[in-house]
Amino acid sequence: MMADQGGPIGRADVLRIACLEDDPMQSTLLQEWLQGAGYVCRAFAAADAFIRELRQESYDLLIMDWELPQSSGLEVLGWVRNELDWNIPVLFLTHRDSEQDIVEALELGADDFLSKPISQPIALARVRALARRNARISGRRGVLELGHFRLERESKTLLYQGEDRGLTEKEFQLAWILFCNVGRLLSRDHLLETVWGVGPGLMTRTVDTHMSRLRRKLGLLPENGWRLKAVYHQGYRLEQLSTGI
Repeated sequence: MMADQGGPIGRADVLRIACLEDDPMQSTLLQEWLQGAGYVCRAFAAADAFIRELRQESYDLLIMDWELPQSSGLEVLGWVRNELDWNIPVLFLTHRDSEQDIVEALELGADDFLSKPISQPIALARVRALARRNARISGRRGVLELGHFRLERESKTLLYQGEDRGLTEKEFQLAWILFCNVGRLLSRDHLLETVWGVGPGLMTRTVDTHMSRLRRKLGLLPENGWRLKAVYHQGYRLEQLSTGI
């Protein structure tokens, strides 16, 4: 199957998508389409398994079926909006198309709908549209500025008050993802996949080593208005403590 030409560009733009769909054929089809477009997609058939995964891992977008055997997509959506510490985009798959149903889901926090039976071009177009709203893609134009930091993606340069901090390519990719996700917890597997292209579960100190270097090179310390925080057994969060620094 041909990859969708509007998909992500480069490793720093690889979206991690979690899909909750109890129909095995539909789930497999979605995974094939999304992976063919260059995204990382993991599928879950049950709400409890889906929620367990989201407690441990970070994703950029969720796709959820409305009608599930032991729960409902609306119940899972309520949990996502109440329990997770990031405003992740949610795309609903549903046979429902009444005005009342759509209003109910949107008011509970859904971002978009995809009516079944779904088509590949429309599904990928909806995913791309939601991805553009995602904070991590907000710097897709190539320049990101926060406080005294300026990141220029084309040249892979990070400047602090106009001074090049001399990052390696991997350090820059890691910094790009962190600065596009200020305040959001990113799991180690998330960072390994998007920066190094390494599959989940690999025991490695690579992420920790690079984080230590970034903290030192960029001065990401509370006295400088920033904190690069390691969350035990989960990942890292970059926090901006002062908007002027």
